Amino acid sequence: MTLKIVLVLLGVAVAITLFAFRGRFQLPAKPVADAQISFYDLDIGGLEGGELKMSDFKGKYVLCVNVASKCGFTPQYADLQTLADKYAGKLVVVGFPCNQFLFQESGSAEEIATFCERNYGVKFPLSEKLDVKGKDQHPIYQWLTMKSLNGVSDAGISWNFNKVLVSPEGKWLAHFASKVEPLSIEITSQLK
Repeated sequence: MTLKIVLVLLGVAVAITLFAFRGRFQLPAKPVADAQISFYDLDIGGLEGGELKMSDFKGKYVLCVNVASKCGFTPQYADLQTLADKYAGKLVVVGFPCNQFLFQESGSAEEIATFCERNYGVKFPLSEKLDVKGKDQHPIYQWLTMKSLNGVSDAGISWNFNKVLVSPEGKWLAHFASKVEPLSIEITSQLK
């Protein structure tokens, strides 16, 4: 190969890499508040309309999961539904579709809802699509990832299917990476 071809291929590889991981280089969001706020003060549009108010989940654990339909972790939808069913009296799983990681949630609200129901029997609440990081980060994810708002810990959302657990009192409890399975002891041991 000539040097010119090698340089072109190298340039294309760098461009693809930067484009694919562009979400990792976004500016952080400006927090919705300058001090701690309550998880129960937050809300978001539901995937199929209406509003999801976090205050509706008072008294239950809430497992917040940024989800995507075309990800290697997408099969976790089934275990998330099993977890929601198994702990129905004390836990609510809420899925937050996000298209920030390699465009793995590019569908419309109707396409996402149909995919989740048809392929994984998902019945737990799903929000409208949102950003979980960067300058357009939704206030719910600001609370889930910023100690200045939740009062407990910072947590970086590194990929689809990161999970953050909130207590029945609305306190931040734990962050779990994508590889932590929904039915793992790491999560279920928190549900006292």
